[in-house]
Amino acid sequence: MTTRFLTTTLALLTLSAAAMAADAPAKFAGGALVDAKGMTLYTFDKDTAGSGKSACNGPCATLWPPAMAGAADQPMGDFGVVTRDDGSRQWSFKGKPVYTYQADKKAGDRTGDNFKDVWHIIKE
Repeated sequence: MTTRFLTTTLALLTLSAAAMAADAPAKFAGGALVDAKGMTLYTFDKDTAGSGKSACNGPCATLWPPAMAGAADQPMGDFGVVTRDDGSRQWSFKGKPVYTYQADKKAGDRTGDNFKDVWHIIKE
């Protein structure tokens, strides 16, 4: 009976770990971090890593939409959550909020890399 319990517990822990990995908000593809739709994610030099805030709000966030986290989403590994000025939640990577770029129209586009020397893709 103990062996069966341990086997079942181990199987459940393995499934839980796999589910957590599958729920990551982003992954590396083609050398850059992308969201679940394959859209390139960017960081903004005016954001301070670890501050828990985004420096891109208002018109900035229209051009550079934040990668939004849901109410139930929790930090995992290098992914964290910051609270935006409006109270909404945004994903961060290694402490820096992450964004998509409105001008990127299809998965894999990277037209915002080095935009005004302050927006950058997140490289592998």
